[in-house]
Amino acid sequence: MADPKGFLTTGREVAETRPVGERVRDWNEVYVPGSLLPIISKQAGRCMDCGIPFCHNGCPLGNLIPEWNDFAYREDWSAAQERLHATNNFPEFTGRLCPAPCESACVLGINQPAVTIKNVEVSIIDKAWDANDVKPQVPERLSGKTAAVIGSGPAGLAAAQQLTRAGHTVVVYERADRIGGLLRYGIPEFKMEKRHINRRIEQMRAEGTKFRTGIEIGRDLTSTDLRKRFDAVVIAAGATTARDLPVPGRELNGIHQAMEYLPLANKVVEGDFVAPPITAEGKHVVVIGGGDTGADCVGTAHRQGAASVTQLEIMPKPGEDRNAGQPWPTFPMLYKVTSAHEEGGERVYSVSTTHFEGDEDGNVQFLHLVEVEFVEGKLTQKPGTERKIPAQLVTLAMGFTGTDVENGLVAQFGLDLDERGNIARDADFATNVDGVYVAGDAGRGQSLIVWAIAEGRSAARGVDRYLTGASSLPAPIRPTDRSLTV
Repeated sequence: MADPKGFLTTGREVAETRPVGERVRDWNEVYVPGSLLPIISKQAGRCMDCGIPFCHNGCPLGNLIPEWNDFAYREDWSAAQERLHATNNFPEFTGRLCPAPCESACVLGINQPAVTIKNVEVSIIDKAWDANDVKPQVPERLSGKTAAVIGSGPAGLAAAQQLTRAGHTVVVYERADRIGGLLRYGIPEFKMEKRHINRRIEQMRAEGTKFRTGIEIGRDLTSTDLRKRFDAVVIAAGATTARDLPVPGRELNGIHQAMEYLPLANKVVEGDFVAPPITAEGKHVVVIGGGDTGADCVGTAHRQGAASVTQLEIMPKPGEDRNAGQPWPTFPMLYKVTSAHEEGGERVYSVSTTHFEGDEDGNVQFLHLVEVEFVEGKLTQKPGTERKIPAQLVTLAMGFTGTDVENGLVAQFGLDLDERGNIARDADFATNVDGVYVAGDAGRGQSLIVWAIAEGRSAARGVDRYLTGASSLPAPIRPTDRSLTV
């Protein structure tokens, strides 16, 4: 146990953010660099090393949280990063992007603020990188077997790294021009600077993983070609079919899916554009969707100089405390203020878009909405509540419904889909096609980054067993697991 009295004597402190007026003028991460280390050992000391550490089950990766909290408290950073990497290939990603279901499951959180598990995690791994303590793990011998991974998001990268370390020759195919998937182009720079991805890719290259960008399987390279070249295939292409909003006026210019808008802002930071083809500068921006992707659009619009930003959510405003239907240690739906929301804008709940109104040139100018409420379990419009708001740029951030079946990948492989439109798989993450596996959102549906990494690790074990007859790789989850994060 770290500090036996830590949870009694030390209050919760979180990472310090830069002033709003400063951070909206750049794309750097919102946190003050180096602000965590002076406080993180004491924060780690708040961990009670519970007899039953529910944080383990709250995290799909099964992170050994009390163990690395203890090491962090004692400032044994090398041992802390070793325990961190024992279950998580990319803690610098999860420590920045995960909504931390582990903290919702923290036993201390029953009646006190939970341990700052996420902040401890990112402090350990950042310290390890700064100390040059993160080394390539080159396999001692090669198996002679080959595997292709389709997609370079967190699931694909985790699967690729595990398979490479098991001694297989692994090639990752990515249809974008850079490696990283949604980590690269879906997550704004102010949430995670892309240097964190770049150095992981260099580590993986040093271990032996090969990367091929600008190749879309199903179009640029057929499934037949891929299966001739490789002994096994892991599909980690994500859930890329975005929900649309089929209301009158949807065809107007200026209405875009979030994943049309966000990548262009990241490409500006990468140096591909001087200015993004789609920009919020000087415009009244409306973001439809109240989740994390919507918040990413809000923060991006602030940095582009929007005249105003309004975020709409069809569901009622969540409460600030758990309700009876979401008891500890489940992951509750609570009112959350992200760094993007701290920067300004308006959030409107319990409203539904009825139609868009444009000008004579076909550009969107207004969004018409109506208030809604649940009546006998059904979402119903409230008469007399219709109104319109200015909207010169609208982003749709309403989530994703399943894997992309239009690019030919599903049909070419002959893959079965489940009732939710995801690629079906068995307990080993194998599809109905021999030697073809699936991990992450492509098989699970839209989910958290920790689920993606956990599934990538588990699918790698299934592939390793398929290729060699046995596997020493860890298998943190099964495809049917939902843990406490549902």
